[in-house]
Amino acid sequence: MSDFTLLQGSAPLLVSLPHDGVEIPTDIAATMSPGALRVPDTDWHVARLYAFARELGASLLLPRWSRYVVDLNRPPDGTPLYPGQAETALCPTATFAGEALYRSGQAPDAAAVAARRARYWRPYHDALAAELDRLRALFPRVLLWEGHSIRSRLPRLFDGELPALNLGTADGLSCAAPVLTALAHVLGRQHDYGFVINGRFKGGYITRHYGQPAHGVDAVQLELAQRSYMDEDGCVWDGARALPLQALLRQLLQAGLAAVA
Repeated sequence: MSDFTLLQGSAPLLVSLPHDGVEIPTDIAATMSPGALRVPDTDWHVARLYAFARELGASLLLPRWSRYVVDLNRPPDGTPLYPGQAETALCPTATFAGEALYRSGQAPDAAAVAARRARYWRPYHDALAAELDRLRALFPRVLLWEGHSIRSRLPRLFDGELPALNLGTADGLSCAAPVLTALAHVLGRQHDYGFVINGRFKGGYITRHYGQPAHGVDAVQLELAQRSYMDEDGCVWDGARALPLQALLRQLLQAGLAAVA
């Protein structure tokens, strides 16, 4: 079984969902705490949320493994994305709430981190880069959409309650201005969801690294507060909440596609 699923599309759009995976290899699971095995910090149901993107011709890239194995949206050298703020590592050792992921003395050492980077991190990024190259051979510009979600309240990571939609473009560096303008217009004309642009979540490693507007790749990250489409306490999909959000996400992806055309 592959480390990821790549569904290739026909439009200049790649939707990457790097924290959708929930599996943990047996050897790693044996070192983890019981709570860790429930993978509470998963971006729950984002593949289901973005399934409609295939109707737009999008390619989808979905991981198999949990972010607890390796965080696909962190730099390979472990450089902090948000210096001075709490964040998780390439191979996390604690949950978002600060609880230990590993049994005493069994957290991965430097050699284990390097092995996981080669075994689990690298294949996803090789696939992502190859798909961008394929699309760039077909289209002058390509939109890379990073889909994420997180609990609405996480005191260790941010104060108060997160806005429903958190759009990040590395402070405007990861996408061309017309793309951001088009997305901001869609967000600004709706009144059902609070939003912020380049707030607490400005885009992770994938957005910052692959977003190269000067070379035809516009990358954005959308971090969703999970209350907008699911029951956060039970990690359960809520179709009644998800439906209107999916309609807005469709508008955003369509606007992004129009902007790179």
